Amino acid sequence: MERKRVGIAMSGGVDSTACALLLQDRYEIAGFFMHLAQPDIARQKQRVQDIAARIGIELHIVDLSLQFEKKILAYFSGSYFDGITPNPCMLCNREIKFGLFLETMLAAGMDCMATGHYARVREMDGLFRLYKGVDPDKDQSYFLARLTQGQLARVLFPLGDRKKEEAYALAERYGFSDFRGIESQDICFLGQEGLGSYLEKRRPEGTLPGSIMTRDGRLLGQHKGLYRYTIGQRRGLGLPDATPWYVLAIQKEGNKIIAGKEEDLYHDCIGITNIHWLADRPPLQETGYQVRIRYSHRGAEATVTRITDTQYTITFRDKQRAVTPGQFAVIYRNDEVIGCGEILAESLKTAGDHRNCILPVQKNGTPLVS
Repeated sequence: MERKRVGIAMSGGVDSTACALLLQDRYEIAGFFMHLAQPDIARQKQRVQDIAARIGIELHIVDLSLQFEKKILAYFSGSYFDGITPNPCMLCNREIKFGLFLETMLAAGMDCMATGHYARVREMDGLFRLYKGVDPDKDQSYFLARLTQGQLARVLFPLGDRKKEEAYALAERYGFSDFRGIESQDICFLGQEGLGSYLEKRRPEGTLPGSIMTRDGRLLGQHKGLYRYTIGQRRGLGLPDATPWYVLAIQKEGNKIIAGKEEDLYHDCIGITNIHWLADRPPLQETGYQVRIRYSHRGAEATVTRITDTQYTITFRDKQRAVTPGQFAVIYRNDEVIGCGEILAESLKTAGDHRNCILPVQKNGTPLVS
């Protein structure tokens, strides 16, 4: 019986290397490397070539830099100048890594793709379900929450049932002794460059200063450009006071930062849009979920309520700090990823117990629910 052909997404790190080592005896494997916009691309490419040669597998270099520019970098920089904090990894995974990159592997004769992500996929009742990795400190299911059924059907995550230390130990058994202390960057295309500097080079016309104000319209000071700030930020405001000021909202219209105190950062209800359900259909119940509002968030108990086909509200049992528009709320039932949606910009209810609720809004700013 002919062995399945698996393309290994190789980055030069321990996880993708361990992935290749785990699968080399079970499948016919080949390495694939994405050339994107990495500032140290020559060094990284050489490292991957050296690793592939030591393992003894063929390596393909796939240049997706133009598509990455159009789909990811434009979204990344544009979001910051629109007062939104983007999540490029969520979009890149769906559109580039498990999109164009996977399609390239399949066109090259591979049956599926394997990556070093710490997550698990299981097929049940004809559906492919995504679960957290068993290592809670390395679980990457959050970043995979926008994958489709077609993509999940074609991927393997060999490290999903393992701890990070096992990946190091496996690589070291094969003579790879220089991985410890080397981790991939959260934003691969920044390199050593600061975010502010990177954005200024891409959009110098968007670096205009503006006002920092309270919710009730009181002028507090001047900001140095919307792209320099995110929700919950304390440093860089230059607002001396008895207690610290924090960024509560970023408003492109009027070029304003809204600032407030620590207690103003907490919300128990948010609106989400750009909804994606991994099973291609919404859940049947509203309760029994844990929701993560950013990758570093451990998750909180919440109720998920449909407003329209494209907008939902998430109501937390306990208020959550610094909910950030542009980030994704990922919905879990125990360890399974159910779906996700992009967190909407702030629109506060003004009555009852819902002043701390961020809600879906129409284009004119009117809440869809009251």
